[in-house]
Amino acid sequence: MTTLTEGFRRYVAENGLFTHDDRILLTVSGGVDSMVMLSLFTAAGYDVGVAHCNFQLRGAESEEDEVLVEREAAKYGVPFYNRRFDTAAEMERTGESMEMTARRLRYAWFDSLSREHGYTTVAVAHHADDSIETFFINLLRGTGLRGLTGISAQREGVVRPLMFASRKEILEYAVAHRIPFREDSSNRSTKYLRNKIRLGLIPRIREINPKFTELMRRNLSRLADAQRFIDRGIERIRQDAVTTRDGIDTIRIDRIGADFPLGFVIYELLSTAYGFKGDVIDALCRALAKESAGRRFYSREYTATVDRGTILVARTSADDLCQTAVPEGALRTYCGNSVLYFERRDIDTIRDFGVPEHIAQVDADKLRWPLTLRRWREGDWFVPYGMTGRKKVSDYLTDRKIPLPEKQRQFVLLSGEEIVWLVGRRIDDRYRLTSETENVLRITKEII
Repeated sequence: MTTLTEGFRRYVAENGLFTHDDRILLTVSGGVDSMVMLSLFTAAGYDVGVAHCNFQLRGAESEEDEVLVEREAAKYGVPFYNRRFDTAAEMERTGESMEMTARRLRYAWFDSLSREHGYTTVAVAHHADDSIETFFINLLRGTGLRGLTGISAQREGVVRPLMFASRKEILEYAVAHRIPFREDSSNRSTKYLRNKIRLGLIPRIREINPKFTELMRRNLSRLADAQRFIDRGIERIRQDAVTTRDGIDTIRIDRIGADFPLGFVIYELLSTAYGFKGDVIDALCRALAKESAGRRFYSREYTATVDRGTILVARTSADDLCQTAVPEGALRTYCGNSVLYFERRDIDTIRDFGVPEHIAQVDADKLRWPLTLRRWREGDWFVPYGMTGRKKVSDYLTDRKIPLPEKQRQFVLLSGEEIVWLVGRRIDDRYRLTSETENVLRITKEII
């Protein structure tokens, strides 16, 4: 039977993750996975440093995690770096979820540490069970094949050298080698989708098939192989069907073989190279089928235009209003580097009228559909919530000292010609909830 130590060395070698010439920054939270990773690296003689993030979200628990990791780094005689983040304030400022905020903060810091101290690789302690959980998360949220391949062993300078091991194997190693670790109490909370899958769904599946983890490891490997095969095929199609001139990529539909599934090919062409999302691509394909020339669709950085059997893709210009229609009944729409989620509610279900800026609650019965989402333009005005007079959007943003790049990316949501929401900042007072409101449209902005 292969030990965890042997499995670690074999996995690193087979996947070419790093060598003893590399300086490796280990991201160590204090949990069992990262503490075992620290043990494996030091036992193998790698040149490592330890980075610990204290997100200050769990009170005394966060402080105790920090103390443990610092003590263990000292015991192993390796450099220790610690950073405390005001995560709650950052979430309030950006409107991001806790998970996305923590991810952005920590990886930006890891990049900074690597540049400052000469680390060539960042190691994260994800393991096989994490990859399986990610498969189910993406499956439930809706994804292409790429989203079903789990977590990759390495990407953009980040390696995951424990992907060969299960959570059970890692825990057994920690117990056998008396490696101290701490259990994050949030791992037991079922309010998070990952934990619902980990604590609810997967144990039920294991009752049916006790070898589920090993089976899924093989399945994910096959899916990853299939995606690599598809990637090669898509690149060949791209060479035949896509031409570039003056900064515009033109996708010629007639150069995509008739025996290929057209929607799937367009999805692969647009999602990987330009960052378009699935439902945006679905809408584009419908417009293509109807020969709706001139319709435009947006990803975070690109605009795709349907034009007589072709799709024209170019970087979105600064003066493009990125205007899209939001039909009644829409569940979400993309908004620059964000996504807006729409939820209809009865006024009796609203418990909190004071919501953060990344959420808007407006009187749904006052809206005229479809709504319009676009970047603001000169001359736009609205009545900021709590005020009685009109204010130009440009003046409002200037008064709030919004940086110019952020100001240029500001979106507005309109009902007819009236601004309903200066997205992510302030609703219009004319659409506020009142004692006469019966139906509420709740809109949440989330950074992607």
